[in-house]
This record gives sequence, structure tokens and C-alpha cells, in this order.
Amino acid sequence: MTDLLFVDAAQVVTCAGPARARRGAEMSSLGTLTGAAVAVRDERIVAVGPQDVLSRDYPGADRISCGRGVLLPGWVDSHTHAIFGRPRSDEQELRAAGASYMEIAQRGGGIHASVRDLRGRSEDELFALAASRLRRLAAYGTTTVEVKSGYGLTVEDELKTLRVIARLAASQPVRLVPTWLGAHEIPQEYRASPAGRNDYVDLLVNEMLPRVVAGRLARFADVFCEPGVFTVAESRRILTAAREAGLGLKLHADELEPSGGAELAAQLGATSADHLAAISDSGVAALAASNTVATLLPGTMLFLGRRSQAPARALIEAGVPVALATDFNPGTSPTPNLPLILTLAVSQLRLTVAEAVIAGTVNGAAALGLADTIGQIAPGFSADLALYEIEDVRELPYWYGDRRCRASWVRGKACDQFDLTVR
Repeated sequence: MTDLLFVDAAQVVTCAGPARARRGAEMSSLGTLTGAAVAVRDERIVAVGPQDVLSRDYPGADRISCGRGVLLPGWVDSHTHAIFGRPRSDEQELRAAGASYMEIAQRGGGIHASVRDLRGRSEDELFALAASRLRRLAAYGTTTVEVKSGYGLTVEDELKTLRVIARLAASQPVRLVPTWLGAHEIPQEYRASPAGRNDYVDLLVNEMLPRVVAGRLARFADVFCEPGVFTVAESRRILTAAREAGLGLKLHADELEPSGGAELAAQLGATSADHLAAISDSGVAALAASNTVATLLPGTMLFLGRRSQAPARALIEAGVPVALATDFNPGTSPTPNLPLILTLAVSQLRLTVAEAVIAGTVNGAAALGLADTIGQIAPGFSADLALYEIEDVRELPYWYGDRRCRASWVRGKACDQFDLTVR
């Protein structure tokens, strides 16, 4: 049994409250404490309270000085595509010259380029590349990362990707949540004939999904529901089969055009609907009446050079629980920096700092079905913590792009990229 006592923080931002997604005014409550300490026993937080009291109650604990920094729950990045090969930096120049997302895809770029690249790489090579990226994510204070497949698009290449995620989860401290995204795109080899789309959906439902479930390789299934990719009807079929097979549901919805993806997510009881930059009024209403979390990815729209962002204020005011994530991927959001996403949330989506922090912690946890385990500094929750070299939590989105994270812990264990002073 190991006791840790975190002391000398300028602020402890607890995000304490209901172990579920926060809505409306609930997203404005951070639970910021001064003069407080946090006690950890093994993997869990056991007490949060005045430093003098906890110092007396845990006299034998290893004391970790926060050096007048701000201690927060570790970030929950609930939407990433971190398993890929080469970056797609060439596409940024194409967009600057006026090419659209769909035009690049039609030329064989976009997701298709990453698919060709991943199919030619070994499992060990993908593991090494992704391990480095996860360390970068953790270096910004992220302690839980959802990781999708989706750049394989064959049975064996999707299984290869999911096996890489499982290896990563077993080999490094960051908590990983695997998602099967075989329905990321219609592979080019299935676009050659009119029947090809149906054949690929049949493959997903009848061959790929059973193999994923049999191998216990994913907790969620996801579909890119967008005109030109998967239709609402196709998405419904894939997700319904996944739900019947025991997987949770997520959905890329209404990213570029309003297509009914948000409504579908609500109807199916999806854990989250992600992107939503082009969500309709009816989509907002459908999410507000459901338990589905709206995961917004402002870094994607910024990197794509699009002027519109998801209507975060309308979603929050309608009572939809909003989460934030990086969408870390090689083509449209190559950033591991979740605090930068908070900056965009405040400056572009018009969230308050409190709303942005809740969106990156408690509601990110809810978007993964983990709101009873992570996202709060409260007794009983996993000791997933991040320490920042700031004196006030409002500085976190203010110092935009600057890595202020000094240390992070997952399940009470320090991430190995940091040198910690324990006294």
C-alpha cells in the first residue's frame, strides 16, 4: 500500500460533482480549492481537503510538492486517430490552394492516403510510432485517450490496428479506450462497382465486426456518417449490429454538412456524437433530449481553414452535455495538445474557462462511459492528475500553445516522461 499526498498547490481544481455528463449551468462549476491537499492510496483518491488536516491524517505519505502550481484532473481526450504512419503535410498546401476536403479525398488523398500507408506497415512499426505520440499527448496532461482504428479498412488491417492499441494499453501508463472504426471510409477497391458499397457494409457487419468482438479488441464502434462517406441508413445498420454485439456506440456526425447524424446518434443511444460543426437545429434538439454527449473538435475546423465551428453555445444552452477532444490525426488535426483545444474553445466556441475544463475532463469521461471512474479529483476516483506551471486555472487557455504541464499521474503512478521530486 502506497500513500501519496499532493501539497502546496496554488489551486486544486476538483471538477467534483455528479458522476455523469454535466449540462447547462452544471458546466460552470469547477470546485476550485485553495490551501487544499489531495491524498492518494494506491490507484485511487481517498481524500481532498485542507492541507493541514490531510498532513495530520496521512503522516506517512510521500509528499509531492505542487510548487504553487495548479492541480487538475488529467484530461480525457475522447476522440483520436493516433495509429497511423506518415503525416499528410502535403494536403495542408493543397487546402491553402483551394482544394476541399472531399476533393482531396477524391484524388486519393485524405483517409485513403493513410490507408495505403498503414497497410504497408508492420504491427511493430505502428506500435513504435504510436507509443511516441502517446507520450506527447501525456506531456500536455492527457491521462486517458480514446484511440480509433480506421486506416486499415480490411479485416486483417483493422485487427492489426486494434492489436496495436491493446499492446499500447498494456505497456504504458496512459489509459487507452479502443474504438473500432472500420466504417471510416469506403475503400477505393470497393468504389469501382455500384454494388461495392453494399459489399463493404456486408463485410463490416458479417466478417469484421464478429472478429473484433471475438478478440475483445474494442469497447466502441464508430462510423463516419457524412455525405460521400456512409449514409444514415448504412450507419444505422452498422451501429445497430455493433450494439447487438455488445459494443458501445460513437458517431462522426454532421462534420461538413447537416446529414442527420446527430439525430441518428440520439435515436440509437450513442455514447457520443462527434464533430457536429454542421449540426442542424433538429440535431441540437435531438441531442438535448438524449443522453448522448456532443464531442466538439475545434482543432479540426481550424486546421481545415473553415470559418465555421460547431455551435457550442447553442448546444450548451439547449442542455446538451459538451465534451472537447483533439481529433489527433495525420490529416486534419495533427495536434496532441489538449490545452490548445481549450484555448480554441474559449476564443472560437465562446465557452467559459470553467465550461472548457469540464468539457475536457468530466464530459470527456462521460463520452467514453467512464464518468464514474475518471475526470474528477474526488474520493473514490482514479488518481489521474495533471500539474500545471500556472497560478490560476484561467491561465491554462491563456498561454495558448505553451506546454505548461509539469507532471501527470495515471492511477497514482507518475508518467515516465517526467522527473518528479518527492519529499
